[in-house]
Amino acid sequence: MIEIFYKTIPFFALIGLGYSAAITRFFSAEATAYLTKFVFYFALSAMLFRFSSDLSLGELYDPEFIFAYLSASLVIYLLATAVAIFRKKSPSEAAVEAQCSVIGNVGFLGIPMLAILMGPEAVGFIMIILAIDLTVFGSLIVLIIVASKDKKLDIFIFYRVLIGLTKNPMIVSIICGLLWSASGWPLPGPINDFVIMLGSAATPGALFAIGASLAQKTTERLEVAAWLSFCKLVLHPLAVCIAVFYIFKVEMYAATVMIAAASLPVAGNIFMVAHHYNVAPKRASAAIFLSTVLSILTVSFTIAWLISLN
Repeated sequence: MIEIFYKTIPFFALIGLGYSAAITRFFSAEATAYLTKFVFYFALSAMLFRFSSDLSLGELYDPEFIFAYLSASLVIYLLATAVAIFRKKSPSEAAVEAQCSVIGNVGFLGIPMLAILMGPEAVGFIMIILAIDLTVFGSLIVLIIVASKDKKLDIFIFYRVLIGLTKNPMIVSIICGLLWSASGWPLPGPINDFVIMLGSAATPGALFAIGASLAQKTTERLEVAAWLSFCKLVLHPLAVCIAVFYIFKVEMYAATVMIAAASLPVAGNIFMVAHHYNVAPKRASAAIFLSTVLSILTVSFTIAWLISLN
């Protein structure tokens, strides 16, 4: 446990450095926005392209893996939704809380950290989880919020969601990488070096950006944030653990990667959606902040336990 904790310290130290730079105003909100954009559109996309270009679609398509993650996530999603409705929250607010309960920071934190701690072989499985989070749950929250506000769903809403997915650089880079892999051509030397160099900026850039963005988050409604953090850091990985070990037939290494990914703190992009639609942005913000702080211990413990299983 202590050995893994030491290995995770550099990752969380980078988050802390970003937080310190932003809270002291050495790094402005505008600078954070531009750094996040650089990581999202360039560095992380280059990393995803490089990893996916070494994979085949057959390696990524594993029905047992997909259904195990999807079913476990849906259980926690429905639980968080039910608790929100019991507290007399609107369907759109319930959707934001449910999203916080199952969508972790897989892109900015999971890929760089788990690739180092669990090996580069983990990236393929993480990309499956990322694709499910973006396409299934990312679409679901938009549909629920829009339907709740407009009291209806029409074909244009589905069209907007689809267009939004095709504009997501993480999805585009994974698809482009898989298409390149399917061609059977190796990446030319200079292009490969360029992608490696650009992708190497993803880890420090993403972690620093996470910390800087946390400095702009509010810590209001801590009781709800504590519940959502419990869902994300404890209940979600527990549900995934039950799914992969007792219900579905998932290979051991793939199962441990899935549990590790499920243990990650609440994703920052949930705040963006909540802020865009003006639906519980402070609640989402508090859940992101609290879960990220608590994950310093919970993620270290989870990964240490998972590595001991292999």
